[in-house]
Amino acid sequence: MRVVVCGTRFGQVYLSALAHAAPERFRLAGILARGGERSVALAEEYGVPLYGAVEELPDDVDAACVVVSTAVGGGRGAELSRALLDRGVHVLQEHPLHPDELADGLRTARKAGVQYMVNTFYPHVEPVRRFITSARRLVRLRRPVFVDALCAVQVSFDLLDVLAEIFDGLRPWSISAVGASAGRPMVSLDGQIAGVPLTLRVENRMRAGDDSTSLLLHRITVATDAGNLMLANTHGPVIWSPVLRTLAGSTGERLPGRDDPEELWPDGLAVTGDYVGPAETPTWKAAMHDVWGDGVLTALERLRERIDAGADPLRGGQRHLAVARTWQELTEVLGYPEVATPEPGGPLTAADL
Repeated sequence: MRVVVCGTRFGQVYLSALAHAAPERFRLAGILARGGERSVALAEEYGVPLYGAVEELPDDVDAACVVVSTAVGGGRGAELSRALLDRGVHVLQEHPLHPDELADGLRTARKAGVQYMVNTFYPHVEPVRRFITSARRLVRLRRPVFVDALCAVQVSFDLLDVLAEIFDGLRPWSISAVGASAGRPMVSLDGQIAGVPLTLRVENRMRAGDDSTSLLLHRITVATDAGNLMLANTHGPVIWSPVLRTLAGSTGERLPGRDDPEELWPDGLAVTGDYVGPAETPTWKAAMHDVWGDGVLTALERLRERIDAGADPLRGGQRHLAVARTWQELTEVLGYPEVATPEPGGPLTAADL
């Protein structure tokens, strides 16, 4: 599959991924950008043509990764996607999108006979995929009691998509702010997701064009009566914490003693917590070039599967359309983000603490 990348800011992650992809699967066919200094330098670095308009693309381009802001970010990414779809090019569109933009893109794709898929990005990176897979298994083994989630406002769209994957959808859904939120760095919200009680806290502060001002990305806990599964951070680890169990049917009058037989406390030798997958997390260099790059290729493989299956774009895009509508409702409740003004200072490590 010959792929062009549109946009060279976050698009650099896509360029790096495609440059290191298996050549029999994907090949970087060019860059579509405005022709600034960065785009020119990247085209030279990767040895590919730089195109200034959709009309300049050769006919052998199969797909495009549109990594350009849409209207919600003040950009024209949705218009660019429609032009590519009309040209007969399959499109992988970086999130977030307004639901009307997404619906229009899906209709355009169906009319043109091509595929149009939103990439919510983080659900495709390995630690989050591992969490989703384990959480899906958990909620099928035990009834979920609540979900507790934490995220930065600019990754709230993909947090909703993670939850939609776990619960096979978002409905019934409701959300409301808890108390006044103006001037507070964290906005607390209560509601339900797929009918499960939800507590959501959003860091509603950011600096435009600088994601490094965010204090976190995602942290999600799915709780059941057997224990809770937590994605501690976007890049891991994933932690399972089983609940404390003493004597079956115990009245609580006496805990099993140190020398009592094990059958009085069947879980006495069980660990109080465990990792699902590795305990280690990647360096930021490895995250950006390896973990994120693998996520890009995973999303492209899903696009390729839809192409090979000749799937109906409208049918395939229903979950993301539901996520976009829910996200629009969430952002209305949150209100405008505060401006982040980080204090100067170097990074800290665990050793410093």
